[in-house]
Amino acid sequence: MHSFPAPAMAMVETMRESAQAEPERAIAFQGSPGANSHRAAMEACPECLPLPCFSFEDALDAVKAGRAACAIIPIENSQHGRVADIHFLLPESGLKIVGEYFMPIDHALMGVGKGPYTAAYSHPQALGQSRHFLRQRGIVPMSYADTAGAAAFIAEKGDPTLAAISPPIAAELYGLEIAEEHVQDSPDNMTRFVICAREAVDPATLKDEDAITTFVFEVKNIPAALYKAMGGFATNGVNMTKLESYQKGTSFAATMFYADIIGAPGDPAIDRALEELAFHSKELTILGTYRQARPRG
Repeated sequence: MHSFPAPAMAMVETMRESAQAEPERAIAFQGSPGANSHRAAMEACPECLPLPCFSFEDALDAVKAGRAACAIIPIENSQHGRVADIHFLLPESGLKIVGEYFMPIDHALMGVGKGPYTAAYSHPQALGQSRHFLRQRGIVPMSYADTAGAAAFIAEKGDPTLAAISPPIAAELYGLEIAEEHVQDSPDNMTRFVICAREAVDPATLKDEDAITTFVFEVKNIPAALYKAMGGFATNGVNMTKLESYQKGTSFAATMFYADIIGAPGDPAIDRALEELAFHSKELTILGTYRQARPRG
């Protein structure tokens, strides 16, 4: 499955044509019109031309090819953790993170009728964020490429026993009825998005501002390498707000790490900490330095 459902295609084509006419205003996102990433693009940049893409790779490729100025990608959710494999996708793409955006997430259960439903389709993240709701009602979760695409798929199928978990606007876009609102398990459901572009933000332009620097690294395969690599952040008073590990390749012999720190290169403390990290690492790639969208700590 590598195309949008039929009910979404007319809107997709119209949005693609607008973006093609003014690619400098286009923001690529993964999903069908009405997806959370579509909403995030419009909220983060109200004057943009949203460009729907079927996959995260497609959204990043649109930026690389110049069909869009940037892409907005969800990377973590307060309930369900990591969203996209940004750890793999961004280093491979060569793009840089130039901004972030936090957005509250609200889902609704919708269908061609108001139920009862036997199954609900949605993106795995939305299903995970609503797993208790679905279990209590005996509704089987079914994975789909994106939330709004799931709504378009249900409209296309026309089966009253099937539902979608999607943003409420998807019901209006695809002619569905909302059976229940606010179906996410936590009322403070929040997703963090990153904005990616071809050119990095110059850290010097963020002087005296609260900034985040994101990077990936692989430590040397020696005892206590990670402990030593992290020591530079402690001794230089640099706050690390995120550290995640993930496997590189299938051998399970090389572990990569994804990290966020508060601050920007050019600050002596940041430079010393990154220099020490590089000394203890086989690989270090800065994915971007950008303005904080909300305070940490």
